Amino acid sequence: MANLNNIYRQVIMDHYKNPRNKGITSKEGYIKCHIKNPSCGDMIDVESYVKDGVIEDIRHDGQGCSICCASASIMSEVVKGMKVDEAEYFLKNYLLMVSNQEYDESVDFDELQVFDGIKDFPARVRCASISSQALLSTLKKEN
Repeated sequence: MANLNNIYRQVIMDHYKNPRNKGITSKEGYIKCHIKNPSCGDMIDVESYVKDGVIEDIRHDGQGCSICCASASIMSEVVKGMKVDEAEYFLKNYLLMVSNQEYDESVDFDELQVFDGIKDFPARVRCASISSQALLSTLKKEN
């Protein structure tokens, strides 16, 4: 298990130091959501661009801990290209997983699986979930 934890730590640090899809565009057609976690100071902006029911682009920016920033980067890579309904199901199950609630275990979380252990640290659950909550909010505004 120690090796797996080390790999997870490496994935998180890679996305923290080299975030993917970082930078808000504020282009026409993008829907944006801002969320701040007052308990720790994490702040995230997430914007999405949906065309024909498919998430064509996800952008994020903000500041926070490595878990907050890495989860935004990983989520943006994993969810981009999904249909909106698939992404909503995926994200809701991810949020259930990190919150230590019952979820659909057949869902392939890809690299987001690295946050499975967050449930053991309740104070960090919000850090791992804030970007997914923001993306869900943008998708609801699409409908």
